[in-house]
Amino acid sequence: MAPVRTLILGSTSRYRRELLERLNLPFETAAPQVDETPRPGEAPVDLARRLALAKAQEVARRHPEAVVIGSDQVADLDGEPLGKPGDHARATAQLRRMSGRTVVFQTAVAVVCQASGFASEDLAPVRVEFRRLSDQEIERYLRAEQPYDCAGSAKSEGLGIALLEAIHSDDPTALVGLPLIRTCRMLRAAGLQVA
Repeated sequence: MAPVRTLILGSTSRYRRELLERLNLPFETAAPQVDETPRPGEAPVDLARRLALAKAQEVARRHPEAVVIGSDQVADLDGEPLGKPGDHARATAQLRRMSGRTVVFQTAVAVVCQASGFASEDLAPVRVEFRRLSDQEIERYLRAEQPYDCAGSAKSEGLGIALLEAIHSDDPTALVGLPLIRTCRMLRAAGLQVA
């Protein structure tokens, strides 16, 4: 009989934790110690994939018997990565740039178990069409949501949905930060019972 593996979410994101809780699986969280600095010329899609896998691998090194989930999201504006703004001024600048444009939120997820040798990684791109935004709308949104820990300052699960024209995705939780359809597929492949 295969050993029962502990599931660890390699993330401190409350958004990812809340999404994973939907699966009713017991899990722990661990903060990955990964440098998230983009490499020179690194495309947003490559950055998201690299960081998701690096986060899962780093936590798996510390917990080799566990099944570890790593995830990362990068907002892709015409090939330029937009990360978490960190403060009001950067968030304002990001939203002004995204106003009236389509941004692809590149959300990558990786599942790793060092003991079994399992490693899988996938990407769930989400195309988001932003409305034309006035400075007043941006300011009201930022004051209400303070999305400074969200890639591209976009928090669709809150008031941020009012900034959008459309969302195009085959994995609806990807925009919030953890593509659960892909995550479930990988967890099953890693030997975990999901549903």
